[in-house]
Amino acid sequence: MNGSMNADMPPATSPAIPPSVSPASVVETAVQGAVQKIQGRREQLREQTDRKIMRATLEIVISKGVAAVTIEEVARRSGVAKTTIYRRYRNADDLLHRIQLQVAGLPDFGDLQPSRSGLQTMLERIQSCFDSEIGLKAVGVVLSTDNDSLKTIADQMVSPAEQHFAAFIERGVTSEIFRHGLDVKFLFSTILGSMLTSKALRKDSDSDIPWSERMTALIWPFMAA
Repeated sequence: MNGSMNADMPPATSPAIPPSVSPASVVETAVQGAVQKIQGRREQLREQTDRKIMRATLEIVISKGVAAVTIEEVARRSGVAKTTIYRRYRNADDLLHRIQLQVAGLPDFGDLQPSRSGLQTMLERIQSCFDSEIGLKAVGVVLSTDNDSLKTIADQMVSPAEQHFAAFIERGVTSEIFRHGLDVKFLFSTILGSMLTSKALRKDSDSDIPWSERMTALIWPFMAA
């Protein structure tokens, strides 16, 4: 019976390549896919290395000041080889001038309704983003520094958040949820200052009420139409 079944079964064959596709093009496509994966992994590794260098540099600035930033110290703190850092930067001054703050995780507030709960959620997102990227203490340092390089970092970090905040306020004014004539720049500065001060002077365990909830309760009466 088995012999009969085997005789009736067609021989196994490999998947046929469509006549319009040549074997060479199949190989070329496979090679291109493999190259793209390798390039993607290299880019991810480069971004991770850049982030380590940036964090280590800011840690040194916070703890010891700008003058303490050296390639050797950045390498020690970041775990990145000195040769790798020197391939990116000529020296410590070049590093400070060219360092880029990556805040790609800054959320868009377009999904939030202009309301009290939407305002609180927005404050939570801003706080979480700043704290997870470089730490709120580092935010305070780069905002208060006289160093031009660090001021550039502050602009990279704060300006996008302020723009998103302004767009949120504008939507609220248009829908008559927020009052007209709000000083958005001053309001954002007040929020940012409160966030940094709260982090510096209070511990999370000092209050069961999150900063975002307390800040919302404070500014909502002045914002609501």
